[in-house]
Order: sequence, then structure tokens, then C-alpha cells
Amino acid sequence: MHSIFFSVIISNDYDEIKSWSIIITKKNNGRFMKFSKHIVTILIIVCPFIYNSCDGGLNIFSKSDDVQLGLDINTQILNDPQQFPIYRTDLSVKAYINSRIFQHILASPLIESKDIYNYQIEIIDDDSVMNAFALPGGYIYVYTGLLEYLNSEAALAGIVGHEIAHAELRHATQRMTAQYGVSVLLNLILGENPSQIAEIASNLFVGFAFLANSRSDESESDMESFNYLKDTRYYPGGVKFFFEHLKADNLVSQNPGKIETFLSTHPNPLERISEINNLLQQANIEVRDFNSTGSGIYRDEYSVNIKNKLR
Repeated sequence: MHSIFFSVIISNDYDEIKSWSIIITKKNNGRFMKFSKHIVTILIIVCPFIYNSCDGGLNIFSKSDDVQLGLDINTQILNDPQQFPIYRTDLSVKAYINSRIFQHILASPLIESKDIYNYQIEIIDDDSVMNAFALPGGYIYVYTGLLEYLNSEAALAGIVGHEIAHAELRHATQRMTAQYGVSVLLNLILGENPSQIAEIASNLFVGFAFLANSRSDESESDMESFNYLKDTRYYPGGVKFFFEHLKADNLVSQNPGKIETFLSTHPNPLERISEINNLLQQANIEVRDFNSTGSGIYRDEYSVNIKNKLR
């Protein structure tokens, strides 16, 4: 059965693809008859890209797969309080971040999957880590170490928008497509291994494999965060404030343990400052930095409602 599918995938001839899909349904005694049309469509999409090893944004997972993967990994995180202790000291902090910042960004019309994904935000109680990450399907996590380091709502909004963008652009399952490739396509479409998604989720969970983003992923997410924030009360350049803060404190060059995880999953922060500045200039928006005050920054609000409550 696998040899039949490989011969189909490397073909660019529609008639051959169609005929092979009919043979597949017959060989399975009608078991996969309901998938025949989907198989034809999927194979036509896959054919032009297969020689690129699934690069260029190809994603064999559906958005519903993203939702299930995110749910599986999120469950593992919540069941591992030793590694991922959830912050519960002052519940008003999460409530404020959710209502004031998270939901406000999600209202942007540019976020197209909010009716599909289970968007929610959670805080991990670990002051030693300055990081944030997104799971497939819209689960966003922020560490208290990061919240304590930031100095404005605009800075947090930029990071939250960045993580939402990772979910919207489906970077995690794109990377999984590149990593698992045709074998996953076979297992998921043919149903030969119904536990494959859960297995992949477990593999991703080990060693934070699901967090590692490429340079292009980061640039894409920065740009989308910038665009999301243009629809909000926040200064769109907030996405670069964290990097500027790190640079001012000489933390990037020294690379201490506190930001080791961040740097391993969010490469080239210094280059990204100039990229955001370029976006600001192109949009005729004033270039400000992480120490700026005034419209769209909300430093005092951040101190009162978030930072001071964490101490």
C-alpha cells in the first residue's frame, strides 16, 4: 500500500493520481471510499512541493489537527506542575492580562482563526525564565520572569501578539510537516496509526521541541504582531521593546541562563529591532524605544495592575 502512495506522490499527472486513488479505495474494500476525493485533492497539493521536503510553508495538518495537538500538549503541561507551575498567587493578574491585552488583540480582524482555535493565555510561575511560547491551536504561555522584566503594556502586547501570530501562521505544524513529512501524511490519511497525533505531541513536549522557531518564523510573527497592534490601543513597535531592554542591560551578548531558553527559541533578537524600526518608518509611525512614555505605551498601568502584584 505504501509503494502505491509513493508512486502517486511523485507523479504530476492528474489522471494517474485519480486512477491510483480509485485502486486504493478498492484495495481497502471500500474502507477509505469517503476519503477518495480528499486524497486526490491532497496529493495534487503535495505534488508540486514534495521535492522541497515540505519547505515553503506546506502543512499537511488541518486547523482541527492544530487544535487537537495544542489540547494534547496543553494537558501535559497542566499535568506537570514541577516543570510548569501555574501562577495562582493573585488571579487578578491573569484576569487583567486576558481582558485588557489578550482579548483586545484578538479583536483584530487580521486574526482569522479565533473562531476555530481555543485561544487562551496562562502564566507559568517561574521567575528564573524570561520567555513566552505558543502551542498549536491558540494556547499562549507567559512566564512570570518575563512579566517582571517588562515595563509597559505595549511591550507585553507586542510579545502576546507575536505568540498569537505563531499560532495563526501555524509555524509548529509546518515544522512538523517538514520533520515527519510523507510518513505522517500516510498514517493520518490512511488511518493506519490513529495514535500518531498524540505520539507526535508527546515527542514535541520532550525537551521543548515545540518551542524552537526558525529565523523566518520569528520575522513573520514580528510583522504580524506589528500589524495586529495597529488595530489596538497599543504602540505597534511594542514588539521590539523586550529586545531593546535586553540590549540595554547587555543580556543578549552575555547570554546568561535567565534568557538562555528565550534565545534558543527566539533567534537573532538584535536584528529584529532594526526590522521593526523599518516597519515603523514605512508606516510613518514615530520610532520610539522601550523607555518611551506617552500614547500607546501604558507604563503606569502595567506597574499597577501586573508588575507590582507579582512582587
